Amino acid sequence: MIYVWIMAIAAGLTPRTVLVASLVTAWGVRLTFNFARRGGYSWPPWAGEEDYRWAIVRKEPMFASRWAWSAFNLFFISLYQMGLVLLFTLPMLMCIEGPGSIIGWDLVLAALFLIALVIETMADQQQWEYQQEKIRLKASSGTLPDRFAKGFVHHGLWGIVRHPNYTAEQAQWILFFGFSIVATGRWINWSLTGAILLILLFRGSVDLGEKISTGKYPDYAEHKRKVPCFIPGIK
Repeated sequence: MIYVWIMAIAAGLTPRTVLVASLVTAWGVRLTFNFARRGGYSWPPWAGEEDYRWAIVRKEPMFASRWAWSAFNLFFISLYQMGLVLLFTLPMLMCIEGPGSIIGWDLVLAALFLIALVIETMADQQQWEYQQEKIRLKASSGTLPDRFAKGFVHHGLWGIVRHPNYTAEQAQWILFFGFSIVATGRWINWSLTGAILLILLFRGSVDLGEKISTGKYPDYAEHKRKVPCFIPGIK
């Protein structure tokens, strides 16, 4: 959010840059809320919930040395991912190059961006409710009905694609790149770099997460066979 508002202010807060920055702000509010309810802002900072995948990654032979893991933590988890956030917001610079007024295509992209944001929010909520109820049932009775015995969310949006939240997240930043096309008329430009790198990051994240889920949940392999990964109808 900070990056895009700095750029918007530098551009004189034109209608287009304010629109685009406002969309990113809405995206940031969702991300902040989801991070907070998982304990991301706990004090002390290390008291919050860690992404379960990092514990698995730390067991890889290449990270046997504490220094190797520390370097990975610094350069990839911290610096690279922060740099990636800057990269996928750079289409805003292309918006500054073009006219500052809003046209019809800006509104179309904004509407699609918000639809993707709503889908991601719904997917987050469905996953949160499923996991919280699974935890509650385990604590209260120790037994789980079939829906929760599977161990992974597989209903609602998660029954249409395996990773609806990731689908929507990637769609938002592809659409965000679309604003650079509308502003400049250039279909291919350098600001696409961030979206491409983000898609590659999600691909690697999914491969790791699904490898873990397949080993952890007996029904996951069948779920993976039946349900597409990102796009309905494309397995």
